[in-house]
Amino acid sequence: MNRFVKSMLALSITSAMSLSLVNAATYKVIDKGVASAKYTYAQQANNTGDMVLSGTNVYNFPVQFGEKYLDDDDFASIQNYAFTNSFIVHELEPIEDIDALKAGNPTPNDLAWTVRWLETNNGNYLYQEVEGTVAMINSGDDSDEVTVFDVPFEGGDVPTRSTLDIVKGITDSGWLYGSASSPYLPQDFVNSSGSELIFWVSEFSSRAFYSPDRGITVFEIIPPSESNSDEDKNYGGVSGLLDVSETQIAVGFMSTEMNVNIKELIESETLGSGCANPDVLDDVPRGVCIQTHRDDGNTKAYQVRAFRSTITASGDVSTENLGLLVTPHEDDERTYESYAQAVNDDGVSVGFSHGWIDESEFDPTSIQGRSFYAVVYKDGKVTSLAQDHGVDFDSKAYDISNLGIATGHVTKSINGKLRTKFYYIDTANIDEMEMIFPTDFFDSSSSTARAINENGLIVGEGEVETHTDSAANPRRTHAFIYDLNNDVFTDINDLLTCGNPYSIIEARDINEDNVISASAIYKVQRRDATGELMVDDLGEPLMEDVVRAVTLEPMPDDGQICTPEEEGKVERQGASFGFFALLALFGFSLTRRTVNIIK
Repeated sequence: MNRFVKSMLALSITSAMSLSLVNAATYKVIDKGVASAKYTYAQQANNTGDMVLSGTNVYNFPVQFGEKYLDDDDFASIQNYAFTNSFIVHELEPIEDIDALKAGNPTPNDLAWTVRWLETNNGNYLYQEVEGTVAMINSGDDSDEVTVFDVPFEGGDVPTRSTLDIVKGITDSGWLYGSASSPYLPQDFVNSSGSELIFWVSEFSSRAFYSPDRGITVFEIIPPSESNSDEDKNYGGVSGLLDVSETQIAVGFMSTEMNVNIKELIESETLGSGCANPDVLDDVPRGVCIQTHRDDGNTKAYQVRAFRSTITASGDVSTENLGLLVTPHEDDERTYESYAQAVNDDGVSVGFSHGWIDESEFDPTSIQGRSFYAVVYKDGKVTSLAQDHGVDFDSKAYDISNLGIATGHVTKSINGKLRTKFYYIDTANIDEMEMIFPTDFFDSSSSTARAINENGLIVGEGEVETHTDSAANPRRTHAFIYDLNNDVFTDINDLLTCGNPYSIIEARDINEDNVISASAIYKVQRRDATGELMVDDLGEPLMEDVVRAVTLEPMPDDGQICTPEEEGKVERQGASFGFFALLALFGFSLTRRTVNIIK
């Protein structure tokens, strides 16, 4: 968390929060507006009115039509896919005009089906890749897209929309940072039987970037696994920036070397899937073979380490490897990972790292039991924040204040079910640290803390429903704010104006003026695949629920008390399952092609 002078407004709002008047309106919702994507998700807001956000389900996806990309069999498959799934996708009809679709002039309905069909083929590198997660910056009512590594198709001016662009934050001086993938570009290839094919090739799945001028100039940070390699052994690597201070101290993660088993596959001339095997290269381009092994997902491709860097406006980067919580056995061939999620102005970082389930183990075997544990990187050491690794396992630290207070979540077994619980911890004296677990929504509610400001206010999200959940039927979540100085936990939805049409489902950040970056469910007029507003046969607007990035601005408490009907509007606003499954997907495992590090 960056350091800022506490304003009188911040102090007065903190005092107001401490009263915790459950139904008092103390925040107003500022919608970040319609952008180039259907769903937008908050990331971070600085103290000068800028906010960065992410968008998914982009409008006008640039499908590449034509015989070299899609043949008659593909169009027949699209038509069959649309017919079969139109019974469960209620907003779409079966293919309306197959001839127009083949000609590259689809109706919005048919474009939507084509994109959905292409998505089912993601990972099959004979088909165009659909990603289209965009980075955006908002300085008022509208959000502008920031293009990181994506490029237009040859002869056009529309980006490929095949990249995963995550902008994590923006400093008060306008420095943007995050991670992004390279685009999938078509490559002509003739296989051993003489068939002319198109393969879609990407150089890397996650690369750290920063921009000192709000996205005009973009610098990449190449990880050691690539910068130390010969050009013909460049396999992509991974890196990402997760936090940057006002003094340009940056933290995140980088790959240091490739998994030995995957590297052997890529470099083998004899193995049946080896990327140096002439028989393999007769039928698949080397780049496709490499990305197949690199992005497989079943085995992590890289050793990943937390790092701290000093970055400059000219692109110069000085990097320090922050290390691991443990030292693996020399015969342990598994990949090990550590991440630095946040840094304060004193250079103290927090994040998470692989560690032993038995924290007293100092002579590990090559198959030693392990999990992820929240850690602090301080004084040249990596120190676990969890006292009992067997009880508080799979933990993470997401933020740290300048006072050294860190926050995040741990995983616990509650009533036989694994649940996360948020915590805070004072890291000032690493020999006397103790996790504090405040009371959240209810005992078996999973909760996560995302950020803490210098006023001692923590924000995050937690489950508010008690049913037995599953992947198909997750529990509804609400954003919360916790005042650690007064031990007051509050559902943020209880602090909004009466009758507010937004349901705040997660809070990602809080700045020093107590302005909160959040994501909400909101009902809007439906748009088709091209972004045009839709109406029914009578000309009435068609409505749907979307996820929308918002900022929550403190306002004076006017003592307004909401009626039960007004309170119910927020509850009824939420969708039943789609948005919470989608939000979980975005927040923690957005794609099979990236590292599981999204804050």
